[in-house]
Amino acid sequence: MPIKGQDPILIAGQTASGKSGLALELAHELDGVIVNADSMQIYRELQILTARPSDEDMQGLPHKLYGHVKAQTPYSVGHWLLEVETALRDIANEGKRAIIIGGTGLYFKSLLEGLSPVPEIFDEFRDKWRQRALDPTYDLHARLALDDPEMAKRLLPSDRQRLTRALEVIDGTGKSLLYWQKQPNKVGLIDADKCVKLAIDIDRPELYARCDRRFDEMISAGAIDEVARLLDLQLPHTLPSMRALGVRPLAVFLAGDCSIEDAVEKAKTETRQYAKRQSTWLKGNMIAWKHLNLKELERNKMDLFSLI
Repeated sequence: MPIKGQDPILIAGQTASGKSGLALELAHELDGVIVNADSMQIYRELQILTARPSDEDMQGLPHKLYGHVKAQTPYSVGHWLLEVETALRDIANEGKRAIIIGGTGLYFKSLLEGLSPVPEIFDEFRDKWRQRALDPTYDLHARLALDDPEMAKRLLPSDRQRLTRALEVIDGTGKSLLYWQKQPNKVGLIDADKCVKLAIDIDRPELYARCDRRFDEMISAGAIDEVARLLDLQLPHTLPSMRALGVRPLAVFLAGDCSIEDAVEKAKTETRQYAKRQSTWLKGNMIAWKHLNLKELERNKMDLFSLI
């Protein structure tokens, strides 16, 4: 059942696109509570590499669902949906306005439409494919092409996380993930017609430059030490937290297998590639959202408040 209360504001955008600053401005003006919809900013141990806001960044404003999950927890969109439901009800009961911000498209999709009713996957199948998640991605794609050719056509051979998920679903349920995705969804938590949906647009060269600058700032802020502490936990590489942008290249550097310059360049490259995928997803799946040009928005803030 959709949650009652003031119309929530949803802000989607690529990594390093300026979402956080926009959310803070709105929260100041509208007595808002900022709610995280980024699948990596939930992890306690990854503040620097995920650009999770610090106490100083939060400017004394209430924030929810940031840094509250241990890195060893295999957190999923289903977990987030349960937690965000509680958070949104609390915000509505307080008479405040929810400002939901992030770059994880599936979080927004589940928030508005609910989740496809995929049955629970038994541990034997889930563990099997998590153990194989480090296999070469082309091997995983080739296996999926045999077991579920229609799903394989929709996934890139490099998309390790989705390939593994598709394989565990077909193996564990006997039906393709496509079949389950076509089943009627549960009702979304938010009525899509009763919220403000904003998507940030930013020119590709500027976006890439922002990504590069921010990673340099992360290194200066202690990202290498943060990864070293994460590695000390000796967590399985298949956990979502271990796939955060920058973790793998910096882990290779810490193992002595490359220079810091090579690690930084690799991390910047994977960040730019991720930002590009986010841009493609936003354009393809958020057509009905109000798209805001970042430079125009920075020049004229009043245009923003006329949309709220």
